Amino acid sequence: MPRAFVAAAALFAASLAHAQGITDTQILLGQSVALSGPAAELGKDMQSGALLYFNNVNRSGGVNGRKIVLTTLDDGYEPPRAVENTKKLINDEKVFALFGYVGTPTSNASLPIFTEAKVPFVGAFTGAESLRAPFNRAIFNVRASYFDETEAIVQHLTAMSVTSIAVFYQNDAYGQAGLTGVERAMKRRNMEITSRATVERNTVDVAKAVAEMKKANPQAIIMISAYKSCAAFIKDMKKAGVNPTFWNVSFVGSKALAKELAEDGRGVQISQVVPFPWDTSIPVVKEYRALLEEAKGEPGFGTLEGFIAAKVMVEGLKRAGRGLTRESFTKAMESMNAVDVGGFKVSFGPDNHNASKFVDLTIISRDQKFVR
Repeated sequence: MPRAFVAAAALFAASLAHAQGITDTQILLGQSVALSGPAAELGKDMQSGALLYFNNVNRSGGVNGRKIVLTTLDDGYEPPRAVENTKKLINDEKVFALFGYVGTPTSNASLPIFTEAKVPFVGAFTGAESLRAPFNRAIFNVRASYFDETEAIVQHLTAMSVTSIAVFYQNDAYGQAGLTGVERAMKRRNMEITSRATVERNTVDVAKAVAEMKKANPQAIIMISAYKSCAAFIKDMKKAGVNPTFWNVSFVGSKALAKELAEDGRGVQISQVVPFPWDTSIPVVKEYRALLEEAKGEPGFGTLEGFIAAKVMVEGLKRAGRGLTRESFTKAMESMNAVDVGGFKVSFGPDNHNASKFVDLTIISRDQKFVR
């Protein structure tokens, strides 16, 4: 009788572990990103950067004897599709955790689903405050916030005596998040935004925005949108003879923006939330570049962000040990205080799931290259 009880308990534990996306040999992670449409490069970069690290870990035997399997679904950067993907990943694929989502509107739409299911949501490519406050125990943000990025941009501009600052933003949760960050930074300095103009998500219809900005003629424009619309806006502004300094937050997709702009890209500035991908004096960049060279890939901020997020995910899985559950993983992540993942420090705690406030400023130079 005791043996039967032990066997039944073991069977129950095994089925519970399997239901949480864990088998004896695998840890299942789920990801919803744009793999098609105008924001596809953002999703592809996040996915490939993460796989670069996960695959290397798997080649070395995985995490505590289990290999990481990442299932990625295409949402086209549209919230309804992200919702369906999230439901599928949790209910059908039965993933252990969600990892590396891309975008504020898609992440926001998925938030009620993974929160109710108590599924960890790690390393999303978004700096939105909606994923930071109110505190949500399921969410672990690896990158700095849009508030951090816009503060750094406004601080730099005002230090250069720029007083006329406008905002071009995507008309959705992402754009609003960035706009709020600029408003906060300006208010801190007793300043107001000179002009505002919008573009709809997944479109390049910027004519109205260009007309509005031409009328305002600001010294600088902070842009909160994706690379296709930002490139269209910058090109049309230059054609209209308006030449302020153009600033973007990291979500724009730096490499894709530089490619879209070609010669029009020189001088366009972008805030970044990961180290410079060409500075191999930084240990995590050196590690990333070595693996990237083996994979014959091109360096960029987006793939490096995916790589770092994957590294943080793996550190949490390692700390949780072989008896992995969602609760043990959450506690393990919360134990990561001032952990150095290679020249990039992350800090979580029981009341803090925002790992970094690191922001750097970069400029597109000639031949689509970047300088700091």
